[in-house]
Amino acid sequence: MAANAPPSTATEAVLVKSVEMPADAQKVEELDFNKFKGRPITVDDLYQGMKHMGFQASSMCEAIRIINDMRAWRDPATGAKTTIFLGYTSNLISSGLRGVLRYLVQHRHVSAIVTTAGGVEEDLIKCLGDTYLSSFSARGAELRAQGLNRIGNLVVPNANYCAFEDWVVPILDRMLEEQEASRNGGGSGAGEGEGEKEKEEIHWTPSKVIHRLGREINDERSVYYWAWKNDIPVFCPALTDGSLGDMLYFHTFRAAPRQLRIDIVEDIRRLNTIAVRAARAGMIILGGGLVKHHIANACLMRNGAESAVYINTGQEFDGSDAGARPDEAVSWGKIKVGADAVKVYVEATTCFPFIVANTFAKDD
Repeated sequence: MAANAPPSTATEAVLVKSVEMPADAQKVEELDFNKFKGRPITVDDLYQGMKHMGFQASSMCEAIRIINDMRAWRDPATGAKTTIFLGYTSNLISSGLRGVLRYLVQHRHVSAIVTTAGGVEEDLIKCLGDTYLSSFSARGAELRAQGLNRIGNLVVPNANYCAFEDWVVPILDRMLEEQEASRNGGGSGAGEGEGEKEKEEIHWTPSKVIHRLGREINDERSVYYWAWKNDIPVFCPALTDGSLGDMLYFHTFRAAPRQLRIDIVEDIRRLNTIAVRAARAGMIILGGGLVKHHIANACLMRNGAESAVYINTGQEFDGSDAGARPDEAVSWGKIKVGADAVKVYVEATTCFPFIVANTFAKDD
């Protein structure tokens, strides 16, 4: 070896010969703003410029492609469309993303919703009082002394929850009266929009309660007003896990010895039946936990969804369903083998408006 030559072990390690790339291999592409000089930049410009950028930009653009395929699909025999299940966690309703979610429901872009208790009550509470920007570092003790509740970098005055109590308790009273009257053969029509016959005994379910509250709020800013108006079912098996649960708890004392009964079994039958009867099923799930699994498990009843978009920042190393990638759901039969699926590792307020702008809102 020449005195001035690098060690052969080093050159062999660094200069490993590569194989030829396949002819159809996609090259990384760069977003060049010079292309847009002299004209406004559109969301489609960004989509086209980002889809081969790599990392989560490409995953986000893959979600756009999958959702557009969901929307475009038609059953060749019947013309049926994809049944689209939308899931989201309560923090997203607390944030300004609520307006995007409302848009999807207002314009009937989704078939059914699964959310948490907070995802219901925070929408209704926003019709009664405002939520404010704060800071992730705002001190809990100081906020507690001021009667402010922190959700990430947002704060909700406790007065909003007091207003919610004043609004919802009389509705719970009426629902209880309707339930009791129906048991005594009086009928009530309380199941408006749910298909009950007059004088039939009322069985409240979370989805019926949510529709009733959406009707009662009578406010076009509300997601659940539009869900009621457009007859889009909203499922929430953990309806008691939030302020609404607090109100239901207090109501048991107010109404004793009578009690409002809410049946989750009727709702699981209803949700699973929607999945089973779907000509094709698509899942769009923002966040994890209950909303993610409840939709996926409904799709198990039909041996899996044909397409799925997950958007969350959860990791899979702890074995939680929240962080699991779509392929784990394939092993359970919740997503079909060969389905079109992607997980976008991005916090939803950052990317979902861009996704909706390039999908549902693009043609409206």
